[in-house]
Amino acid sequence: MKDPVTMVTGITYDRESIEQWLFFGKNTTCPVTKQPLPKDSDLTPNHTLRRLIQAWCIANASNGVDQIPTPKSLFDRTQVVKLIQELRIPQLQLQSLRKLEAIASRNEKNRGPMVEAGVAKAMVSLIMSRFREARTDGLSEAFSVFHLVCTPTEKMKKLVSENYDVVESIMWVLQQEMDDQETVKTRAVLVLKTITEVASGSLMERLKPEFFKAMVGVLRQQISQQATKAALHMLLEACPWGRNRSIIIEAGAVFDLIEIELRMPEKRTTELIFGILDHLCCSPDGRAQLLGHSAGIAMVSKRILRVSPAVDDRAVHILSYIAKFSGNNEVVHEMLRVGAVSKLCMVLQAECSAKVKEKARGVLRLHSNVWNNSPCIAVYLLTRHPRVIGHDLVNKGHVDAICLYDDNSVRGA
Repeated sequence: MKDPVTMVTGITYDRESIEQWLFFGKNTTCPVTKQPLPKDSDLTPNHTLRRLIQAWCIANASNGVDQIPTPKSLFDRTQVVKLIQELRIPQLQLQSLRKLEAIASRNEKNRGPMVEAGVAKAMVSLIMSRFREARTDGLSEAFSVFHLVCTPTEKMKKLVSENYDVVESIMWVLQQEMDDQETVKTRAVLVLKTITEVASGSLMERLKPEFFKAMVGVLRQQISQQATKAALHMLLEACPWGRNRSIIIEAGAVFDLIEIELRMPEKRTTELIFGILDHLCCSPDGRAQLLGHSAGIAMVSKRILRVSPAVDDRAVHILSYIAKFSGNNEVVHEMLRVGAVSKLCMVLQAECSAKVKEKARGVLRLHSNVWNNSPCIAVYLLTRHPRVIGHDLVNKGHVDAICLYDDNSVRGA
């Protein structure tokens, strides 16, 4: 240990090690006690232990042990201001950026004071100047610093609203070919996500079509998993505005969303994809794109009961849009053929919410005259309740046929 600090749990760690655990590893528990840590918990310097360590180092100096230095202050405003000023000197620019990145990475509590000292404003200025000069050097570090220090404060909101052109600068970066472009472009997308989170709703309404095309391009290029997830977040945040939905559909997002989902991404990515598809499928053009993909309906139905309750809700809602507004003869038979109808029946058996079950019942009622007479459905269901789909499996758990019925008359397949 060189700089011992004590957590609220009473355990002492070396500062560098525990900060690595907390801020880079994104852990929220004490490594020893496994107790959860409050978000605002402090690391308290253990001066007594540090003096003992220093005394031991002095006593063992003859054995080649070096004395540990006195820990420096975590945040030195004067140093940060000086580094900002050095950004104007071309020879010192990259070095200053890396020092600012190190300070922001060292401790999360440094970031607020860094914004107050003008770091975020300096990064925005540098990013925009690189765009004007058509240069990409130093952008990776600038994006990293901005992403680290950007928090949803009033000062940051004002900075973003006054520098909307920074969005255009970042989109330009996404179109460039450069060394280490995976890192640079991933950081660029993360900064865009941060900006859209900090910005007000008026900014989301003013986003240009080029923005959405760039985000769909990020999905298409598969830059990195981080970049893909950040782009999905931004598209989902933009979806509540009808204008934005239309532009996203025009950019061909539905096809790319289906392609990403077919690669079996992690749970959170699937939830984001289905959130976006749910919004886009309320539009005829969105539904047409989903139906135009050969795996569209099959993919949606397959994810039901396999990922999370949120995905179940979105997927059933998407199928309800399709069945109600786009349910021509070809689509209705495709739903039957790819297992969407069987999956909706299974929803009624599963531990889903009442809301999701009601949606599933509604879809099944819409085209029961077609589905009820088909030999293709693989479940036999029976119920005592009128106008619903039954819920008792037979044949030792194997599914053989389905029964949809109206009122008290039963029509078997």
